[in-house]
Amino acid sequence: MNKKTLDNLKDIEGKKVIVRVDFNVPLDKNGNINDDNRILMALPTIKELLKKGAKLILLSHLGRIKKESDKATKSLKVVAEALNQKLDATVKFVDSTRGVAVDEAVKDLNEGQILMLENTRFEDVQNGEVVNYESKNNPNLAKYWANLGDIFVNDAFGTAHRSHASNVGIANNMKIAVVGRLIELELRMLNKVVNEPKRPLVAIIGGAKVSDKINVIANLLKIADKVLIGGGMSYTFFKSLGKEVGDSLVENDKLSLAKSYLDNDHAGKIELPVDIACVKEFADTKPTYRAIDNISSSEMGLDIGPKTVAKYKKIIESAQTVVWNGPMGVFEFKNFAFGTESICKTIANVGTDKLFSIIGGGDSASAAIKMGFHDKFSYISTGGGASLALLEGKKLPAIEAIHNN
Repeated sequence: MNKKTLDNLKDIEGKKVIVRVDFNVPLDKNGNINDDNRILMALPTIKELLKKGAKLILLSHLGRIKKESDKATKSLKVVAEALNQKLDATVKFVDSTRGVAVDEAVKDLNEGQILMLENTRFEDVQNGEVVNYESKNNPNLAKYWANLGDIFVNDAFGTAHRSHASNVGIANNMKIAVVGRLIELELRMLNKVVNEPKRPLVAIIGGAKVSDKINVIANLLKIADKVLIGGGMSYTFFKSLGKEVGDSLVENDKLSLAKSYLDNDHAGKIELPVDIACVKEFADTKPTYRAIDNISSSEMGLDIGPKTVAKYKKIIESAQTVVWNGPMGVFEFKNFAFGTESICKTIANVGTDKLFSIIGGGDSASAAIKMGFHDKFSYISTGGGASLALLEGKKLPAIEAIHNN
């Protein structure tokens, strides 16, 4: 990586450092944080800057703001309170994104203290009107935020694939812009898959739609030794082969694309499920496992079956590198978590000493964490979309905006 990092920052005591973090944490229906992993992953950068005597100004988004009423349940105040409990430092919160209240709070900030601004995406809706100032990198907003500090540190990998005012905009308006320790770590880990994999490299791709991961599949077919398909997208592949998939999820407009992947897979890299967990309706009921050729027109598939698990298990056990993005089934339903949990168990049983394993964020990462496999992988990425972009071979706008070393 040829970008400046925290190692390039000298004599920052007393300096105001703007840190773009990714505190887009999941909240339960009562507004409580039910997974604080993204807060924990930001701590190394925050603690290092505090130790060096910086005054920190934290910016983050939380969820999507499409209308004025969304703001009522998307305040970062609960995150500021959670962060305050994890640090030996004062975390102040201001319920504004810019203006007099922000200016005064920044002015009053002392060394070793933290100020967290309100949700950056509150700027996307003003007085009920959708303006997307944050999401479309409004130049005036970017300049305002940049003028709050002396140094910019981007440590929000989860938004690195976006060109927003709070990442690209600030970086383009600062004399000093570097990446934090989390982004450093993310890029180093994903580089072990994209550019320097130990082989065999096995990619596991799941999730609902082929369309979500067209470019990922295309790029992984170039660099992986095997690509294991699961989840809802597998039915699009099956239907493209003329197989009966019943009421299973299918993208009919992607059938020719799926067929082209299979037709052009001369090396035999793509592996499809051989059996499926079937039900009559989309509900958490006990499934019937059927071979691919035996799905009836009135059934739908919601998970991979035990024979597929056994098949994929052998392939994974022979690998030295595994990258996984997308669950194998509707893991939110207990009866259809079998496939996803089995993949987790297989990777865990091989062990990180023999297998470099990384989950590329998103639902598969959430599933692994919820199922208790958080420490059984070499790395779990904090960025779903950003991880996908790197796996597609794309450059990330927020990283490109950081100053070169």
